[in-house]
Amino acid sequence: MKIKYIIALLAAASLAAACTKEGIALTYINQDEQIEKYVTAQLARVEGSRAESDAGVTRLVLSEGSGETLQPDGAVSFYYAGYVFTGDVSAANLFATNNESVAAAAGWSGLSGEDRYAPRVVHLSDGTLVEGLRRGLAGVRPGEECIVLFSGKLGYGKKAQGTIPAGSALAYHIWVIDIENK
Repeated sequence: MKIKYIIALLAAASLAAACTKEGIALTYINQDEQIEKYVTAQLARVEGSRAESDAGVTRLVLSEGSGETLQPDGAVSFYYAGYVFTGDVSAANLFATNNESVAAAAGWSGLSGEDRYAPRVVHLSDGTLVEGLRRGLAGVRPGEECIVLFSGKLGYGKKAQGTIPAGSALAYHIWVIDIENK
């Protein structure tokens, strides 16, 4: 009798896990569709904009930069505003920024520290960025303004991160200052 009970519990757990995996996969598909709709609308609205997509990451270039492109082993200096993407990029969904004007517009007055509005400098190969942002920054040029969008699959996945709910699609508005390739 105990064996049948254990087998039934294992079967139920396996079924629940399969349903959960299917639910998560469907969530990411829906996020990708929302991203595509947003990008299409922005391309029609912002003259001279263009989009590049690669393996689940879309970079919507709002203003072209110039010079060489950032390589996968290079470093980039930039300002950013990070948003939980729910179909739009809005101040209500802002979770982080080092851009003083974005912070002021969103009513963020509690930021502290001398370098709170300093450009962020990262090496793409050092592992400090979520996968989607790392992929989206590869190829940017100095002076470029862009929005990098990706589903939760390439963000924080099933884990919540601070004010970012688990499984969230993310959008990063990026203002590239400079790049340095090795």
